[in-house]
Amino acid sequence: MIDLTHKIKDHSACIGIIGLGYVGLPLSLAFAQKFQVIGYDIDPALISGLLQGHSHISDISDENVRETLGVSFHPTDKVSDLKEADFIIICVPTPLDQEKIPDLTFIKNACIAIASFLRPGTFVILESTTYPGTTLEVVRPILETSGYHTGKDFGLAYSPERIDPGNKSFSVSDIPKVVGGIDTSCSRVAASLYGSIINDIITVSDTTTAESVKMVENIFRNVNIALVNELSLIFEQMGVNIWEIIDAAATKPYGFMPFYPGPGIGGHCIPLDPYYMSYKAKKYGFIPQFIEKSGEINEFMPFHVVNLIERGLRQVHQPIMGSIIAVLGLTYKRDLNDTRETPACEVIDELDRLGAHVRVYDPYIKELQTRHGIYRSGTTLQETLTGADCAVFLVDHEGFCSLDLGSLGKMLKKPVVIDCKNIFSGSIPDMIYLGLGKGETISGLR
Repeated sequence: MIDLTHKIKDHSACIGIIGLGYVGLPLSLAFAQKFQVIGYDIDPALISGLLQGHSHISDISDENVRETLGVSFHPTDKVSDLKEADFIIICVPTPLDQEKIPDLTFIKNACIAIASFLRPGTFVILESTTYPGTTLEVVRPILETSGYHTGKDFGLAYSPERIDPGNKSFSVSDIPKVVGGIDTSCSRVAASLYGSIINDIITVSDTTTAESVKMVENIFRNVNIALVNELSLIFEQMGVNIWEIIDAAATKPYGFMPFYPGPGIGGHCIPLDPYYMSYKAKKYGFIPQFIEKSGEINEFMPFHVVNLIERGLRQVHQPIMGSIIAVLGLTYKRDLNDTRETPACEVIDELDRLGAHVRVYDPYIKELQTRHGIYRSGTTLQETLTGADCAVFLVDHEGFCSLDLGSLGKMLKKPVVIDCKNIFSGSIPDMIYLGLGKGETISGLR
């Protein structure tokens, strides 16, 4: 461990990153400012693009990649190239299976690969979001099939990723980093490594505590989003605008944090983490009803969006079967090209099941794969809207917020608009407008 500390201080350490997605690529480029970095991914097309200086992530520009490409950042699809690394950081996906059980296949495969070339003095860090105990119960045993022992021959730690895609206010170095090692020595080395590129390091007791920190962060968000989603359904029936309520409540200078409703939640962490924690809780004989209920509420929201669509169409005497529905915004977040766990998939598939003809448009992606097929984005917003019976706004992309709403109404065959992100307000005659959490139908838009 002493050698590793020296290598960190003189920047001679070689850092290996497994997984070059939304977590691994920004982390690789941050480390590449001071260290040699070997970035490995199983996707040859992704690696080919990076080797040509092209970024696949909206937060990372091509210029960001080219700045260190071939100098200190070396993308590869050959796992054997990681043999040269002193530190290996695992940043792979942790999905759920169809029964909402944690699927650790990517973590296990990464560990099996590392174990095949692990050498004394190597330090392994897991960053993938997972349930408490994964590092001890899954990662450690696989790595020790190499014949080497944790803490004695190689180091092991966990540090939860805190990447917020699309957030330009915080770079990797700006976000405080939590680290927990398998022992005190490992915690110290991991903290030293991250401290070389990140301003604020928080060292916790152990790997299980560090894993739990990530669970609490995302379950907190999931539960609060579920709360406002449930309230939006209640206030909608009462004819009260929840968006106005939340904005007014947010003026209280203490004891309140604003969360807003929507058509569902997406991204890799928030929709999945409650079920990771639920799985682990059940192993200890505890039924996490509150956590699971929040997931159920958020999962219902895409179906509520379809209910709003049906309600709006009924007011113009149009059945949903055979209607042309323009679904606008396919990503899970505004002004981002990320479609992981996007609620648009459930909305589109439910519309398809009900016999609607679905058109889609998103300025940030070309197509969306759902369970029912591939939906390709229209070339332009106008092309997608023209002749449609209903327009459904699932995401508040900046381009949508500045629409000429008079022209919008003219393009639609049946002027029905469903607003899930509080984009519009005001009135335009002869238009049916339903806003999620806004109460009764409003005839008009801003």
